[in-house]
Amino acid sequence: MKVVVVVGGVGGARFLLGVKRLLGLPPVGPADSPHEVTAVVNTADDIWLHGLRICPDLDTCMYTLGGGIDTERGWGRTGESWTVKEELAAYGTDAEWFGLGDKDIATHLVRTRMMRAGYDLSDITAALCDRWKPGVRLLPMTDDRVETHVVIDEPGTGERKAVHFQEWWIRHRAEPRAQSIVPVGADEATPGPGVLEAIGEADLVLLAPSNPVVSIGSVLAVPGLRGALRKTGAPVVGVSPIIGDKPVRGMADACLAAIGLETSAQAVGRHYGSRACSDKGILDGWLVHTGDKADVEGVAVRAVPLLMSDVDTTAEMVRAAFDLGGVEVPA
Repeated sequence: MKVVVVVGGVGGARFLLGVKRLLGLPPVGPADSPHEVTAVVNTADDIWLHGLRICPDLDTCMYTLGGGIDTERGWGRTGESWTVKEELAAYGTDAEWFGLGDKDIATHLVRTRMMRAGYDLSDITAALCDRWKPGVRLLPMTDDRVETHVVIDEPGTGERKAVHFQEWWIRHRAEPRAQSIVPVGADEATPGPGVLEAIGEADLVLLAPSNPVVSIGSVLAVPGLRGALRKTGAPVVGVSPIIGDKPVRGMADACLAAIGLETSAQAVGRHYGSRACSDKGILDGWLVHTGDKADVEGVAVRAVPLLMSDVDTTAEMVRAAFDLGGVEVPA
């Protein structure tokens, strides 16, 4: 069984734990299994800070699946310390709003050193995963530099300017209305090594309940990836990140408003569209939360519990996605 999951950060990582549980893979570490799970991970949240290349979604997936995540925050390392962050704040650095833990910095140092030595992000990710052994193949959506920027009116001055997504999301808590959201560089990027092949060979493709604009949307913005999802012989089933007209996590409603969409499972499902009824659509199935409704032409819709309260509950959500896609869960 080959399963491909398109993911962002925290929600995507937790969803992957459910995929592993359903397929009988251990929650942490590698497995001797005939099943292969590949995660195509958003890299448009990546940012240069303090001379380091930081890849939040890749690292969140790697730490979560490798047993090193801070489970309370959902990001960063467990047992983290913050000495460097405190020292940077004492120097008055202008990026102190983005906290890097001491253990986490080691990952960014290794990545940055390898990048400057000429290695591609996909090779670097594989090298980092050799330590963490996540049991899932983590593939960056592209090796090219793509960074999401958000056009806002600067608080205090009203000056219209473009800021990195991380600054809008973390420093400003997505409070200044986004006038537009652009994955800069995506239109010139190419899919990362192995990404198109994994989608083409999959038995099932899942869209995790990640942010539909800046996570899944950024992946789809890389030329060739939307087409690969449309052409794959596998069913493509998405999971709604919206429950009761509110984001499950984070501030996805601010992102949806920026592209003119209401915050609802139906709106997101229609945004992704049907492979059968749209020349750009990617869905065959769409899971929404119990009590939510969605009418998406050409897409099979089913309502099931979607709160990822624990790994077993998440695995049942994944089971429902398999069933909606007409794929039998391996014994």
